[in-house]
Amino acid sequence: MTHRPLIAVPARFSASASALRYAADVNARALVEAVYAAGGEPFTLHPHAPGGHADPTEIALRLARCDALLLPGGGDIAPHRYGAGDAHPDVYDVDDEQDAFDLALARHALDTDLPMLAVCRGLQVVNTALNGTLRQDMGGPAGEHRHRTHPVAVEPGSLLAGALGQDKADVSCYHHQCVDRLGHGLTVTARAADGTVEAVERPGSPGWVVAVQWHPEDTAATDGASRALFEALVEEALRR
Repeated sequence: MTHRPLIAVPARFSASASALRYAADVNARALVEAVYAAGGEPFTLHPHAPGGHADPTEIALRLARCDALLLPGGGDIAPHRYGAGDAHPDVYDVDDEQDAFDLALARHALDTDLPMLAVCRGLQVVNTALNGTLRQDMGGPAGEHRHRTHPVAVEPGSLLAGALGQDKADVSCYHHQCVDRLGHGLTVTARAADGTVEAVERPGSPGWVVAVQWHPEDTAATDGASRALFEALVEEALRR
């Protein structure tokens, strides 16, 4: 490949990182390696949303050079972002600046048809951006999907099915929250056996939008279906 499209990946805040003397902006190595292996150039964006407010004009300018957006996993979204009351005791790693930045990125991509792959928290950001809600906790170890690999059933004819090349997959999950009320214009394209929403899309939109609740980067190096999701994003970025 002679040209690697720029795939914007917002960083996550970290209190520390090996060999650095300061707090860090980070992305999971497995995630950026999956983008690179698929032919894309992972382009880390520093989250900037002072006071929990992102400037849409600034977001547009920063994404103008990019060919696609990948919303990665991370901590929980603040419940007030989707109209909930008090936070459940198991809600963790909430960061208002991170929330505002991710939501602004998602809204810009949705408004401009920028190709977007959303992973885990990323799916929840997309759902929240479109006025959906989240279930704050799935019920502890007996109900949550942390540290689990499980099958999902994929909707035939969906963008997800087209990318995976199949209508079922075994996926690596790490989440204790899930979609409650679906965001406006979204449709469910994969579910776990217990009914949990595991993927959503936005049919009728000219842009390529695929959001999955699992972590395809966990298995992209060894599983063709997981790898195909990143390849599909890069293909859409090149086509754009």
